Amino acid sequence: MSESIRIEHDGVSLHALVDGPSDAPTVVLLHGITSSVRTWEWLVPHLTPQYRTVRLDFRGHGKSDRTPDAYAMEGYVADAAAACRTADEPCIVVGHSLGGATAAGLAQRHPELVRAVVLEDPPIGALRSLEGNSLKDAFALMRQSVPQLQANHVPADVLAGILGAAPSATGPAFAEFLHGDALAAMAGGLLELDATVLDAVVEGRPMIPVFDPEQPITQPALLLAADPTKPDCVARPADTEQFACVSPHAEVVTMTGAGHLVHDELAHRDEFLRLVQGFLTSLG
Repeated sequence: MSESIRIEHDGVSLHALVDGPSDAPTVVLLHGITSSVRTWEWLVPHLTPQYRTVRLDFRGHGKSDRTPDAYAMEGYVADAAAACRTADEPCIVVGHSLGGATAAGLAQRHPELVRAVVLEDPPIGALRSLEGNSLKDAFALMRQSVPQLQANHVPADVLAGILGAAPSATGPAFAEFLHGDALAAMAGGLLELDATVLDAVVEGRPMIPVFDPEQPITQPALLLAADPTKPDCVARPADTEQFACVSPHAEVVTMTGAGHLVHDELAHRDEFLRLVQGFLTSLG
């Protein structure tokens, strides 16, 4: 049974779920934009025999505070740092998309808090615009529809069915290539989302980067990139090549055939798990 906790910092109250032995090494799990702690529910049982896991809801997501004037990368890094400070030693940080960019920035800005990082298709190239990426249109649709879904009190299971039948950013309906628990997590995350977190992305406003791609991450790092032929791939080859060149303890794996939602995909979750577990084992 997960323990629900509140993490207070800088006037923001964050929600997190904690599992596993209290004296085990801590893995902090960071979701992507529009998501929540739910996206990692499937992963926790694979980790908790050996690790304490802390699943964080970023500000504006899940059950954490809404801070409409503070949805910026610096705030997300501060959230992640606060989650890491719940442990007595540096944490392993696993992040998807927004969570991956946050983890990378955290490793550079607060190296004392981070033992190692796993970055799943993160936007690390200087957090440029999503112009030309199919995710931008998907986020624009979410920005319009999420407030209406919430106002109409659409049940999570009904929304999961709607999402399953909807075309994804890569074309096929979500239900054709995502796990059922991923659809449920997606629906739950949208129903708890402050949709204004998407404004900067949809409007193409520049975000101040928290990760410097020209500087190394000194901790062990595993970067799992989506297939660059997919229209929703965020970690582009030029970015991942620079990352591997600059960071001395980094391994980059391109997940052939995978879109941005690597760990949610029927065809790639097992490989994602194998790579993450192998990386954790290598840390000793």
